[in-house]
Amino acid sequence: MPDISRDEVAHLARLSRLALSEAELDEFAGQLDSILHHVKAVAEVAADEVPPTANPGAIANVTRPDVIVPGLTPLQALSGAPNAEDDRFAVPQILGESE
Repeated sequence: MPDISRDEVAHLARLSRLALSEAELDEFAGQLDSILHHVKAVAEVAADEVPPTANPGAIANVTRPDVIVPGLTPLQALSGAPNAEDDRFAVPQILGESE
């Protein structure tokens, strides 16, 4: 015997404000019944001794220690720049003079 009837599908459709044809009601009743059978099968497989988890593999955050290392000097940083001025990159102006 199916777990969900055509009348129950029609009731769910009305609650969801879905207009389903007679053929759709029959089709969805079969599909929903199949889904419920699959859910029951999965529920039977789950063992009580298996703890619930969101991920079957262990998840560990991979980090490295923070080590302070010297950075580039302004001269090194600007060495490849096409134009530099006052220890800064010089670029063409894109905004008006007053901005």
